[in-house]
Amino acid sequence: MNAIQTTRLTKFYGKDRGIENLDLTVREGEIFGFIGPNGAGKSTTIRLLFSLIFPTSGSGQVLGLDIVKQGPDIKKLTGFVPSEVGYYHGMTAKELFRYSAGFYGIGLDDYYQKLVETMEIDLNRKIDDLSMGNKKKVAVVQSLIHRPRLLILDEPTSGLDPLMQYRFFDILHQANQEGTTIFLSSHVLSEVEKFCHRVAIIKEGRLVDEADVADLKKKMLNRVEIRFKRDLPELKLSTPGIIEWASQDKSCSFLFNGEIQKLVAELAGLPLDKMTITEPDLEEVFMHYYRDINKMEAAL
Repeated sequence: MNAIQTTRLTKFYGKDRGIENLDLTVREGEIFGFIGPNGAGKSTTIRLLFSLIFPTSGSGQVLGLDIVKQGPDIKKLTGFVPSEVGYYHGMTAKELFRYSAGFYGIGLDDYYQKLVETMEIDLNRKIDDLSMGNKKKVAVVQSLIHRPRLLILDEPTSGLDPLMQYRFFDILHQANQEGTTIFLSSHVLSEVEKFCHRVAIIKEGRLVDEADVADLKKKMLNRVEIRFKRDLPELKLSTPGIIEWASQDKSCSFLFNGEIQKLVAELAGLPLDKMTITEPDLEEVFMHYYRDINKMEAAL
């Protein structure tokens, strides 16, 4: 059974598009990235999965449960960290955790204590007095205390300092190893690159690709940086596949998706001092992927 399955899932707000004909598959046990810029439809998708809003058309299941008919059952089996955290006024963190645990009929056990210690939460402070980052830490613990089968995260690291981000992802890795499926919606591509097994790219409410993170990077680009022994102001390489050429003084850099042997053969006759070829980060891949999609759409 898939953790998430949608078929032509569509949501319009009046005439405004949220998502359209979204076919999404997330397998149980995987860590799945859902990436796109702000306004692409990521949060709309999450709200539909939790039955917080209802689709205009299409269908979806979460852990085999229908997102329209079985919303309360879905919420019992899932955890959620929203992009913006808001809670009841006047509660302390400890009171909130007890209140939340009561919905699941569980006590606050050693697992909960470990989460609290790892995220360095002051249980006696009122949530109203917490900073954005500390509220997000509370949301992380609240989402995990019942050991959900599926954890959905919407821009989860906003407000967390680098140390807490590291601890947060360590907690998520442990939860995943114990069987929790993780769905991470983000526009911070470095998070997706380091953490996720597979990724879906959403653009203007439509799914444009779904692939392993490693495969997405491999089939795209390499970053090439070259330093020469002397200035070559008129240099322009002719090997096909060079993208975003930039040169300054004795150096040049570009992205490359052609045949590396042809590139090396052309460079062999030049006064090279140093050359590096590396994989770009996912952000570079992502931006060029979007650019290619836009070019294809403009040609239609």
